[in-house]
This record gives sequence, structure tokens and C-alpha cells, in this order.
Amino acid sequence: MLAQTSMQRYELFFYLCTYKLNIMEDLKKNMWNAAGTAGLALGAVSSAYLFAGQALSGGLDQAVFWQQIVAFALWSAKFVGCIWLMKIFMTKFAKDNEGIDNKTVFRMGALTALLSALMFSGISLANMLYISAEYYDTVYQTLAQQMSATLDSNSLSMLERVIDNMPQIIFFYNLSYCFLFGTALSAILSRNIPAKDPFADYKPDEQ
Repeated sequence: MLAQTSMQRYELFFYLCTYKLNIMEDLKKNMWNAAGTAGLALGAVSSAYLFAGQALSGGLDQAVFWQQIVAFALWSAKFVGCIWLMKIFMTKFAKDNEGIDNKTVFRMGALTALLSALMFSGISLANMLYISAEYYDTVYQTLAQQMSATLDSNSLSMLERVIDNMPQIIFFYNLSYCFLFGTALSAILSRNIPAKDPFADYKPDEQ
């Protein structure tokens, strides 16, 4: 009888462990799916802003006033839109996975930030190396010509090396900036996703 009871306890323990592992695996899969969708949307918005800003500039001439106004409006729309989209996707993830805590939502947001940063940085790199290579070559040449009059030979040589590695430098800059900004934003938004009940721990005083 004692051996049968012990066996039942082991079976129950094994069942609970297996059940918990299955839940964790499902949550992990849901997190990757949600972060992938969100990262794709955020990366697409940032990439659209990149090409829109490049098309708006039209060339290397100094931007006129209306171009500056439109550029600022585009940047503002992108900035606010990315924050709004991040909140929407994090809220949806919390609703689709009832019972998760704020830390899990934060991890989903941080993963979204990483994936969107990779997408945008990759597209930006491809744009500089292949899609708009002639445009950026002209930009670099103009920059070198403008600065050559004020630099000595050593400084000019260093500038040329920096220009040669500019696509890679900008790639890692975009990757770092977008990931850190997205992670910080996720930390802020996840504090109230899912919303906390301020009276959840309230216990009335016993008379």
C-alpha cells in the first residue's frame, strides 16, 4: 500500500513537471511568434522612414524650409508610431497569454527590439552598399572634399579609412541604438502590461 502511494506521488510529480514544461514551451513559441510579427512591423516602419527621408532630400543640396518641416513631420510620425505599435503588440501578447507577468511581457518587448533592430540595420546596410550605393558614394566624396582643405595628410587618411568603413559603422550604430531604445521602451511599457490591480494585496483591517 505504501509503495503504491509513493508511486502515485511520483506519477503526479512527473505529470506536473511535464505539464509545466509544456506550458513554458508554448509560451516561448508564442513569444517568438509575437516578437517576430512585431519586429517585422516596426522594422518596416523604420525602413519606410529611411527611404522616404532619402527620397525627400532629392539630392545633396541644402534642404529648403518646407523639406525640413516635412522631414520633421516624418520623423515625429515614425517616432510616435513605433511607440504606439510596440504598446499595441505588447498588450496583444499579454491578452493572448493570460496569466503572464510583467517580466514576461518585457522579455517579449526586448526580443521585438532585437529583431526589429536587426531588420532595420540590415536594410540600411543593403541600401548603402547596393540599393543607393551611388548616392552614398557621392555623399562621401562631397564630405571628403569639404573637409580636405582643413585637414592635414594624416587626418585626411584617417577620414578616408572611416569613410571606407562607414556602412559597417552605421550598421552597428543602428543596431545598438534601436535595440537599446526598444529595450528601454519595453521596460517602461511593461510596467503596466498587464495592468496591475492596486487593490490586489489590500486586506481590510479586522475589527
